[in-house]
Amino acid sequence: MTVLTAPEMHLAADTLDWHTVCGVADLEVAWGEAALIDGEQVALIKVSASEVYAVSHRDPATGAHVMARGIVGNKGWHRTLASPLHKEVYDLATGECFTDPALSLRVYPVRLRDGMVTVGLPAGAAVGIAA
Repeated sequence: MTVLTAPEMHLAADTLDWHTVCGVADLEVAWGEAALIDGEQVALIKVSASEVYAVSHRDPATGAHVMARGIVGNKGWHRTLASPLHKEVYDLATGECFTDPALSLRVYPVRLRDGMVTVGLPAGAAVGIAA
């Protein structure tokens, strides 16, 4: 089992609902895919055979749902995703924006189990951001 989470997402197991989204093999390395999970638009980003990140598909700078089409890269040891619109660069693990500290990208915990990708969303609460 692999669990990749931002530090602020270390929540008790009963505070998350885990949703099986797709097979790990269905995702391509260095490419994002959009998924609708319990009403929330999520971008899944596979950076290696054993590393998958889940972030909001909504671009924090513009509100457009485009992050799955972002540019995957790194900054030192940090895996990054740059917005396809204005190229703001976000840390995939924490959501921190390296180019504009006023922005942050919502991140979700991910588990890889038995070849499947599961994403944790807060239990019993709508996580969507109002436009």
